[in-house]
Amino acid sequence: MSCKSHDVPRPEYPRPNMVRDKWLNLNGCWEFEIDHGRSGKARKLFEAEGLNGKIIVPFCPESKLSGVEYKDFMAAVWYRKEFTLPDDWNSGRVLIHFGAVDYDSEVWVNGQSVGTHRGGYTPFTFDITDFLKKGINVVTVYAEDDVRSGLQPGGKQCPDYYSRGCHYTRTTGIWQTVWLENVPDSYISSFRMIPDPDNGCIHMEVRFGGRLIGGELAVKAFFDGKETGRGMARISGDAARLRLDLSEVHLWEPGNPQLYDLELTLQKEGQCIDRISSYAGLRSITVEDNKILINGKPVFQRLVLDQGFYPDGIYTAPTDEDLKRDIEISMGLGFNGARLHQKIFEPRFLYWADKLGYLVWGEHASWGLDISGPEGLERFLPEWLEALERDFNHPSIVGWCPFNETSRSQDEEVLRTVYRVTKMVDSTRPVIDTSGYIHVVTDIEDIHDYEQNPEIFKQRYEPLKEGKGIVADHLGGLKYSKNLCFVSEYGGIWWSPKREGWGYGARPQSEEEFIQRYKALTEALLNHPKMCAFCYTQLYDVEQEVNGLYTYDRKPKFDPGVIKAINTQKAAIEE
Repeated sequence: MSCKSHDVPRPEYPRPNMVRDKWLNLNGCWEFEIDHGRSGKARKLFEAEGLNGKIIVPFCPESKLSGVEYKDFMAAVWYRKEFTLPDDWNSGRVLIHFGAVDYDSEVWVNGQSVGTHRGGYTPFTFDITDFLKKGINVVTVYAEDDVRSGLQPGGKQCPDYYSRGCHYTRTTGIWQTVWLENVPDSYISSFRMIPDPDNGCIHMEVRFGGRLIGGELAVKAFFDGKETGRGMARISGDAARLRLDLSEVHLWEPGNPQLYDLELTLQKEGQCIDRISSYAGLRSITVEDNKILINGKPVFQRLVLDQGFYPDGIYTAPTDEDLKRDIEISMGLGFNGARLHQKIFEPRFLYWADKLGYLVWGEHASWGLDISGPEGLERFLPEWLEALERDFNHPSIVGWCPFNETSRSQDEEVLRTVYRVTKMVDSTRPVIDTSGYIHVVTDIEDIHDYEQNPEIFKQRYEPLKEGKGIVADHLGGLKYSKNLCFVSEYGGIWWSPKREGWGYGARPQSEEEFIQRYKALTEALLNHPKMCAFCYTQLYDVEQEVNGLYTYDRKPKFDPGVIKAINTQKAAIEE
């Protein structure tokens, strides 16, 4: 292929909750080469003056938008791009950021290795200042990928050549924005916020990188342009901690996302060294009596399963507007949130969820990783910790669910350890150890149920009303306690005008039958006094899986108003 367009795809700032002015987007045309034999390092491709193909970053080579559209397995891939720094980047440090590269990667600048990273879903950063030269510089990226190995989380990426069932086209290599950032010699590197609406404040811990010089951290909060809080703390070691008291309390709630704008300044003797802008949502999440409370009130979570796939971009949305539109489609159907399923979604999606007041559960792409022994923990936990760190500050995230549908052959200590570590990192949100089954230790007991007969579906959960548990015959006799309160996958009713594709159970014979079944299944959960949440499968079709409420190219299959009227009925716990 040849890169004819000079437009930069996905040009928006990729880290919307930590913004600086000096940055350079490296998306666009890169040189590219598939390395089936993984021999590129021996051939020193990191020193090569060119590669044998072209690709459009940040789209994976399997995708149409990449210009490559190679869908067979690729053991390894190489990328190469020349860049020149802006003229005003004449001081401080230069960082290179990768939103996500699947799976094992190494980066060179001007032929010198600057670092490695393992994990296909989380960001990584290298300080490349000392490797740069005047004029043209070259960045080279190598990525190995093997979803069939059992040694990496692959989510819904198909381990077979052809997509099948609920497994879809794979993603290899770079699939999120690559960008450069010019920071001062001392700079704000990360921060975390714990909102505390009961006390009208935000607790903050801010960390710093580069050549530490001491000094102070100053923080200001604004609401609708009006200053509503300020605080200052001395830097101790590489961090500063403070309580930011707010003069006005505005709560972030589903459908009513009131946000504060934040300004964080690293200063010394009154002089600004570094400054970033961010935002915060003031809200609390607690679990009481098997109900999920937001700001102290029970909110029935009407969730939908979102796979995060796109016909032309696969894992990568073609535009930022496409990310926003998926949330708007969901809210237009009467859902107030989503399970972000078997994929760690990009930060821009979470930004729009924050801005639109949309509830989401963060999940890892655990499928494909063998967790029958402790080796799975070694591969899983480091990347999961990176995801927790990246996404901690998003008010839209109301819970964590590291695994999905684990089996009886699992090493229970893997789930127990991941649960405990997650709770240690984040005590402010509930954690489901594994969605659906098989639970080891969990804050919320959930189940998956694709029963298509509404009467059988409804009767299955009747014992919960009497304080009894259930035996899930449809899951091989798994036992669930009286605390079961979340059907986190149900429905999956498949509908295709062409009457082809894949879905769950017997397909309806007409649109009217579909709506009747959808209504009956959904009302069985909304009207159940012990249920606090559901998640319908799914928002849109993906490739051959046709149980979406929208088609893969985001066209409605049914009148959205009809679905919305069903979903937005008052739930029993909201009476």
